[in-house]
Amino acid sequence: MRLGFAGTPEFAAVALRAVLAAGHAVELVLTQPDRAAGRGLAQRPSPVKRLAQVAGLRLLQPPTLRDAVVQQEIRCRELEVLVVAAYGLILPQAILDLPLRGCINIHASLLPRWRGAAPIQRAILAGDRETGISIMQMDAGLDSGPVLLSAVQDIRDDDTAASLHDRLAEMGAGLVLEVLDRLPFAGCEQPAEGITYAAKIDKAETVLDWRQPAAQLARQVRAFNPLPVARCMLGGNVLKVWAATPLAASGSPGLILAAGRDGLLIACGEGALRIEEVQQAGGRRMSAADFLNGTAVRVGSRCTLVAP
Repeated sequence: MRLGFAGTPEFAAVALRAVLAAGHAVELVLTQPDRAAGRGLAQRPSPVKRLAQVAGLRLLQPPTLRDAVVQQEIRCRELEVLVVAAYGLILPQAILDLPLRGCINIHASLLPRWRGAAPIQRAILAGDRETGISIMQMDAGLDSGPVLLSAVQDIRDDDTAASLHDRLAEMGAGLVLEVLDRLPFAGCEQPAEGITYAAKIDKAETVLDWRQPAAQLARQVRAFNPLPVARCMLGGNVLKVWAATPLAASGSPGLILAAGRDGLLIACGEGALRIEEVQQAGGRRMSAADFLNGTAVRVGSRCTLVAP
């Protein structure tokens, strides 16, 4: 097949790698413009851009797809299908209409649950026991087109957004190859019931509110690992929390119940949260036990809320 591919992060790069390995002719790759990242704010190419350059593929990084010149570039490629995965830009109808067999999207949820930008994080935050991949025929709506193929993935008790992302990325790559082998075929319209939206993660959501149940706070920690990372305030300093476990214990919310080799145990609105891996501003990730070796934390003191 003569394909186009639109995607940006590693989730998309996994799918592009599979499409290339399967022997499809990728005529054009679309990815978002380079972004400033890191302490030096240097411009960094996306994982999809890096892969496209290594493979010698035609690459475009338009800030918008409403540009007539960009649309003509895509039109002249005479694509059969445009495969889309976590691209990050809206595809206008003029783009959706260009490929012979339309545009198909690799979406990391079981549609219609968790339409939108952050389905992996939202599924963990909500305490869902399963999620999956939906390969969708794109229309002008937000993840609202017919589902061509889907598969279920369990969410494990210890899953972070990173670990779940990796399994879903591999699953999505496999499913999109199945769909490409079978096209054209009709998908199933999404039901009107069960629609939920996975809004982008706001930094304010990363703050651990000790008035909440420990189980909910543990899901925050897992959902925001590796980005943007859950946070709390300890001794006047902001602490990133990379790993934590809910336990059965009681105390006033925010009260430090224990501090030792097992980590920090902090009372919540229901139960307590054992913090096991942390990071100070400008420092490295470390176990909570190592952190406590260099930082005096008094049992009976408090963790407080941190400003967003």
